[in-house]
Amino acid sequence: MNEPVIILHGGAGNILPHLLQGAARMEAEKVLSQAIDLGYTLLQSGASAVDAVEKVVCALEEHPLFNAGYGCVLNAAGIPELDASIMDGRNLRNGAVAGISRFRHPITVARRVMEQSQHNLLTGAGAEAFAIEAGCLPVEPESLIFPARRAQLKAVQEADRSGLPFFVDEFDSYKYGTVGAVALDSSGNLAAATSTGGMMNKKYGRVGDSPIIGAGTYANNATCAVSCTGQGESFMQNVVAYDLHAMLLYGGMEHAEAAKNIIHVKLKAQGAEGGLISIDKNGSAVMEFNTPGMYRAFRKKDTRYVGMFNAEP
Repeated sequence: MNEPVIILHGGAGNILPHLLQGAARMEAEKVLSQAIDLGYTLLQSGASAVDAVEKVVCALEEHPLFNAGYGCVLNAAGIPELDASIMDGRNLRNGAVAGISRFRHPITVARRVMEQSQHNLLTGAGAEAFAIEAGCLPVEPESLIFPARRAQLKAVQEADRSGLPFFVDEFDSYKYGTVGAVALDSSGNLAAATSTGGMMNKKYGRVGDSPIIGAGTYANNATCAVSCTGQGESFMQNVVAYDLHAMLLYGGMEHAEAAKNIIHVKLKAQGAEGGLISIDKNGSAVMEFNTPGMYRAFRKKDTRYVGMFNAEP
């Protein structure tokens, strides 16, 4: 029997103490705490790592603090476009969806792709048709929109038209908010899941790293489970999630050392921002990011941790 371990993230970015105070900070801590406790309770009761990461991500998809599910950012047309992926470290099976707009929990649709289809990644209308056939309940896209997102989209588009840099500081927090979870269950199996609304004001059907196995999500019982958050293009270019797995499997690196190298050396040298969470096959946990903050939580038998800012341990 293995000791269960679970980690979650709610996105890395411009998360600073002076931007998150009072009731807002208390609410963030509450949501992170509830989600990590949910996942750990499931693992303690004998649930699989896949079950745990799906349910934790579903809980985060419900809260508008994060850019996933309800409260996701909007594309240039003012419509939600959701991406998600999940991977089972026992057998390397995985499922992912991209550009769907009619499901409150895209991570559940991704799991149905993994378990009820012959495919790994489905997109757009085809993914939505499959989801309905697989028993997922569709909703109106409007029901996924948190009202504040419309005002944020308008502000970003006005800045874009004025010629200002697209991601000026006051909009930077809208860029992130991807959610994810990784878990090690009592049978020694690993799993990872990631879900996002992508980039505010995105165009042309843009897809980031979150639904790309090996870039934003990866799990393999031989090494580790990984979920990423940050600048999707850079995470795809560097195949970040798989890179961590490869550094352990082929490079013989220590788990924490490998994660730090990827986030603070490789990505930083390219000017890329973001973070990752990972659990290795021995239950070692890492939460690395090179931004001012990352929503995160961790739990195992004798340890429970919830954090948001860079200065925290």
